[in-house]
Amino acid sequence: MATNNNAPATKVIVPCRISFANIWEARSINGGDEKYSVSLLIPKDDKATLAKIKKAIEAAKEAAKEKKWGGKIPPNLKLPMHDGDIDRPDDENYAGHFFFNATSKDAPQIVDRHVQPILDPMECGSGDYCNVSVNFYGFAASGNKGIAAGLQNIQLVRHGERLAGRPTAASDFVEVEGDDANELDDDDMDFLN
Repeated sequence: MATNNNAPATKVIVPCRISFANIWEARSINGGDEKYSVSLLIPKDDKATLAKIKKAIEAAKEAAKEKKWGGKIPPNLKLPMHDGDIDRPDDENYAGHFFFNATSKDAPQIVDRHVQPILDPMECGSGDYCNVSVNFYGFAASGNKGIAAGLQNIQLVRHGERLAGRPTAASDFVEVEGDDANELDDDDMDFLN
């Protein structure tokens, strides 16, 4: 995957599976500001991606040390990366993965494999495999200090099984054949009486 060599050290392109994809419409979570958000699931055996994320988080710590934290990295720093086996033990989709959430007040651009815009929300969502560009940054708010991930853009790589909890039309229905598909037979009419 080609990347921009002039990108800041805090930016990384993450190949992942996306979950809780609020990428088409900003939403308020726990009464906070409306934001676009997504959870990025990275397999634990993807050592190369995990190393890039760790390096970008370290760069974000250094950048925030002077600007946000008065010259020192706080000892109780909140970090974005979580272990799916520990933090989401009841969700089989998170098993064997690390994950973090990325948010933005601005809508991400969403493109296909050929970097063409995707405009249909049904074409990219929870369960799909994507490249997601994020920028890690330091924060100090409400007594908390840490590193957060800013959602930038999303490239759909391939579709995956839906994680939305809502069934697909293909799983709900079977193909209807024949000209009289809309006609009910006598047995079907019994429920109307």
